[in-house]
Amino acid sequence: MERTEAMQFFKEIFNVEAEDLFTAAGRINVIGEHVDYCGGKVFPAALNLRCNVYGKKTGRKVIRMAFRGIDGVVEIETDKLGSYKDLKIGNYQAGVAYFLQKKGVEIVGCDLFYDCTVPFGSGLSSSAAIEVATAVALSEYAGVKYDKVDLALLSQKAENEYAGVNCGIMDQFASAMGKKDHAVLLDCATLEYEYVPLKLGEYCLVVANCNKPHNLVESKYNVRRQEVETALKLIQSVLPVKHLAEVSPKQFAEVKYLLSGVVAKRAEHVVMECDRVKRAVEALKAGDLVELGSLLNESHYSLSTLYEVTGKELDTLSALARKESECLGSRMIGAGFGGCTISIVKKSAVDGFIRRVGKAYNDTIGYKASFYETSIEDGITVERL
Repeated sequence: MERTEAMQFFKEIFNVEAEDLFTAAGRINVIGEHVDYCGGKVFPAALNLRCNVYGKKTGRKVIRMAFRGIDGVVEIETDKLGSYKDLKIGNYQAGVAYFLQKKGVEIVGCDLFYDCTVPFGSGLSSSAAIEVATAVALSEYAGVKYDKVDLALLSQKAENEYAGVNCGIMDQFASAMGKKDHAVLLDCATLEYEYVPLKLGEYCLVVANCNKPHNLVESKYNVRRQEVETALKLIQSVLPVKHLAEVSPKQFAEVKYLLSGVVAKRAEHVVMECDRVKRAVEALKAGDLVELGSLLNESHYSLSTLYEVTGKELDTLSALARKESECLGSRMIGAGFGGCTISIVKKSAVDGFIRRVGKAYNDTIGYKASFYETSIEDGITVERL
């Protein structure tokens, strides 16, 4: 939605003009999937796909929210913020407001219109973008200074404890801390981070959504977490480690005998994926995009065969991409069982890549994939209209 159209919507809904625009980014994860909750390092980057929040401070004791594509207005009262956990729409925002208030921030009444260009259920972290943008808006309207890392942690807490969705810190951190033309090497155990230039030269990242209906992702995600926690406890009987991500590939080879079945497979993915993150950062710093592409392919294969979170749609989309001569590598991103892939594709070949992969995917699966033109942008922006 264009800005002028969004502002017109705002005026029609609330009878006043929007005065501010707060945005937070969706994200991709270049590599490092399903290691964030194992204390690993991840490598996300903020996208031009964003949650745009048009706002006006009212000073009343109510937050009114409207959403692109959804009729009606959701209202939450600022003195009853703990009572909106069961909202189907608006519970993420209520959770952010609730935990800001618990921190001592005065929640000021306002009107907010959400225009989210991050596709829902895509694995590009629309929920994190919504949470972080809301946290920025409410902090700005309260007139308080805020730390972006703190807002990321608070947003994660809102999703975990208020909305009841189990997630690591990567999504909110990338949404808040993203930097234009850089990826963030984030240690999920310590929150230490490093910006690494994401220079792809004559190549770019193409994001493709397989458009598989998202079902049972949360329950399968929780099962995977239980499996790697089981592996960690067994490994801790012989190694003094706090997180599974601390185990090196060499150490894992020595202790793998302790594990069996799916627990062994899950742990092997985590250990090797953490090693791939390290090698991918080295490859990017060295300008070795061929090696980076190869690591993306290895990551997808591991997620498919060891972690078993891909499925026919994502496997098809990634395989079709890898067949393209101008594609260096492709893998699924996000929780899996649906969502998106990223592929490193030569810029001059993008149109043909999308056309051929899109047709072959439709022919194989029976419905279309969606492709997104993406760029790497700053995580948070604040603008007075």
